[in-house]
Amino acid sequence: MKQMQYAGALSRLIGELARLPGIGSKTAQRLAFYLLNAPPEVAVRLADAIREAREKVRRCSLCGNLTDVDPCPVCTNQNRNNGIICVVQDPRDVVAIEKYRGFKGVYHVLHGALSPLAGVGPEELNIKSLLARLAGGRVQEVILATNPDVEGDATALYLARLIKPLGIKVTRLARGLPVGAHLEYADEVTLGRAIEGRREIE
Repeated sequence: MKQMQYAGALSRLIGELARLPGIGSKTAQRLAFYLLNAPPEVAVRLADAIREAREKVRRCSLCGNLTDVDPCPVCTNQNRNNGIICVVQDPRDVVAIEKYRGFKGVYHVLHGALSPLAGVGPEELNIKSLLARLAGGRVQEVILATNPDVEGDATALYLARLIKPLGIKVTRLARGLPVGAHLEYADEVTLGRAIEGRREIE
C-alpha cells in the first residue's frame, strides 16, 4: 500500500515531531494535525516556549541541574541541608526525588553514567565539580542515587572509591527500587523508602 504523501511543510513538521523520544510516526501525525487545526496562538505559544527554554535554561554552576537562574533555587534555599548531597544521573531524577518531599539536602547532577561501551568515561560526567564541592569540608554525607542498573552501579562504585578517602559518609539508595529501573519512573512511596533505607557503601 502506497504511503500518503503530505505537503512539504506538513511532512517536515511530522518528521521533526517523530524525532522526539517516545513519539512514533502516528503520534507525530496526530500532533501535527492538532497544531494545524488549533487556534494560531497555540502553535505560537509552543514555539515561544521552546525558544525561551533553549535560550534561558542552562546548568546550575553548583549542582549541574537545569535552571533559568544561577545558582538554582535548590542550591540557594537556606532551608536545605548543604551537608547532604544526593548525586543523581539526570535532571529528571531531581524532579522525581522532589516529589517525595522528604529529602531536605541538595543535589548534584552527573548528566549520565559511566559506560565504556558507549564511550562515556569520568571526564564526560559532572564529577570534577562534585569533588570541588566536597573539598570544603562541610559535607557529611553523599547519597549515590544513580539508577539501579549496570551503568548506575558502576558509577556509584567509582564515586564511592573517590569519596570515601575524604572521610565523608557514602550511602546508596536501598533496593526498594526495581533493578534496571530509572528513578524518574518510581512512585513517591517507593522512592521515599529507598531514600530512608539508604545504606553506607563499604
